Amino acid sequence: MRRATRSILALAAIGCALGVAETYGRIAQAGNRSAAPDEQSEAIRAVLTTQQAAWNRGDIPAFLEGYWNSPELTFSGGDGIVRGYAGLLQRYRKSYPDRAAMGELDFSGLEIRILARDAALVLGHWHLKRAAGDAGGVFTLVFRRFPAGWRIIHDHTSAQRQTP
Repeated sequence: MRRATRSILALAAIGCALGVAETYGRIAQAGNRSAAPDEQSEAIRAVLTTQQAAWNRGDIPAFLEGYWNSPELTFSGGDGIVRGYAGLLQRYRKSYPDRAAMGELDFSGLEIRILARDAALVLGHWHLKRAAGDAGGVFTLVFRRFPAGWRIIHDHTSAQRQTP
C-alpha cells in the first residue's frame, strides 16, 4: 500500500512537472511571437529609411509622409506637445528653416517591437551632422499599420547634449 502511494505521488509529481514545463514553453512561445516578425519589422525599417533619405534631401513634407496625416497625431519633445499633422509640419518648418539647419540625419540603434498585428514600438537614436554643430538624442515611436502601410502615430523625441 505504501509503495503504491509512493508510486502514485511520484507519477503525480512528474505530471505536475511536465505540466509546468509545458506552460512555461507556451509562455516562451508567446513571448517569441511578440518579437518583430521579419516582414513587419522590415516594413517599419523601410519607413524610417525613406524618412532619413527625405530629410537628407531637405524635403520636410516627404519626411513627414512617415507620420499619420491626422489631427490625432501627437509629438512630444523639449518644446512640449504638438497635436496634429499640420502642427507637426509647422514645428519642423520653424525648427529647421533651411538645409543647413537640417544637416545630415542618421538613425541608429533601432529596436523594433511588434506589439500587435497593427501596432509597433520603435526605440532609437537620431543624430544630425551640421556645420553649426551636431545635434542628437533618442526617440520612441508608436507605429500603427493602416491600409496604406505603417505610419507613426506618436513620436517622443529627446535631445541629448552633444560633446565637442
